[in-house]
Amino acid sequence: MKLSPSFISVTYGAGGSNQDASFNLIDYINNKIGLVTMAHYTCVNATKDKVKQDLDFFHEKNIENLILLRGDPPKGEKLFSNRAGDFHYASDLIDFAAKQNRFCIAAAGYPEAHPESESSDTDIAYLKQKVDKGAHFLVTQLFFDNAYYFDFVDRARKAGITIPIIPGIMPITNFKQIKKFTQMCGSKIPDELVQQLQPYQEDLARTYDIGVDFSIKQCRELLDKGAPGLHFYTLNKSRATVDIYSSIK
Repeated sequence: MKLSPSFISVTYGAGGSNQDASFNLIDYINNKIGLVTMAHYTCVNATKDKVKQDLDFFHEKNIENLILLRGDPPKGEKLFSNRAGDFHYASDLIDFAAKQNRFCIAAAGYPEAHPESESSDTDIAYLKQKVDKGAHFLVTQLFFDNAYYFDFVDRARKAGITIPIIPGIMPITNFKQIKKFTQMCGSKIPDELVQQLQPYQEDLARTYDIGVDFSIKQCRELLDKGAPGLHFYTLNKSRATVDIYSSIK
């Protein structure tokens, strides 16, 4: 609260596994604490009736901001099939929600391309579909090399995407954990950073110092070169975000 963020986001469990906890937390933060809240919402095996019901809940609770995602395959499945649902892509979900004219909608962007995309060009084409269907701004997947972000923004602009593209930052506080994340989402950790972190992967305090220092430099460059803001993936470890903010404000 001391940082006065424009909004905070609350994640949504794959397949709705922790939907009640997620929805209750969204309601609490937005309406009891008073921080503007953006709800993650996915369409894994979701029917139109279920999505309509959930969007009605958000509207009734004065949740105006959503980030709409396809979501990961259900546990035990490697490929996204959505056999039990009415939505196959994030753009389908965005289209459905946007037609209600009740929400500010964010969508995800992938500076290093979505792992399932055939190429970076097709990835931008899919991104354009999300925008054309009603996304108001974009939040990127985590990345560690700013060159990917600036190239991504440039390609998006050339494709006619004019909405804000907010870079997603994940401070490294646990090297083993971040390696798993990057393997899942297709992001790369620069070799130089790996070499700094590798000797200290069992030393969380040293890892924290290295990770936060890297993020500070990364964030400063992003802002200096025109990024419209920063979105931090805190993983419920907000101290790193507070330390980074204190250094760049």
